[in-house]
Amino acid sequence: MRSPKDRIRHALGFEIIGLLIFAPLATLVFGYELHSMGVIAIGGSITATLWNYLYNILFDHALLKLRGSVQKNLPIRVLHALLFEGGLLILFMPFIAWYLSITLWQAFMMDIAMATFYVVYGFFYNLAYDKVYPVAISR
Repeated sequence: MRSPKDRIRHALGFEIIGLLIFAPLATLVFGYELHSMGVIAIGGSITATLWNYLYNILFDHALLKLRGSVQKNLPIRVLHALLFEGGLLILFMPFIAWYLSITLWQAFMMDIAMATFYVVYGFFYNLAYDKVYPVAISR
């Protein structure tokens, strides 16, 4: 298991490096100013963090009520991930539309692109993090 200090380093590194990559990349892809994409990226990061906290509490309470346990099998984990991303999309899409003065459809497409970026980025970030900071094997 990772220590609390290591988990904080992991989370902060994930967010900071993600912001440093996403904002300039989104500027190139979507054609908005770096400042605007930076605000979108930071807003998305804050929204995802707060949503993650609230969503997991709500999901665990629902599991406990419906199943009597918070244990998650593979189908429940897939449902958990899909509902998390769907909820995040619903929460963040209006902000994107409002901030950039674009339609909800345009904001939806941008939000999907952002989620896709972070899924791919998360995979490679975690792969690299595990190589740089391996977990000690306990016996």
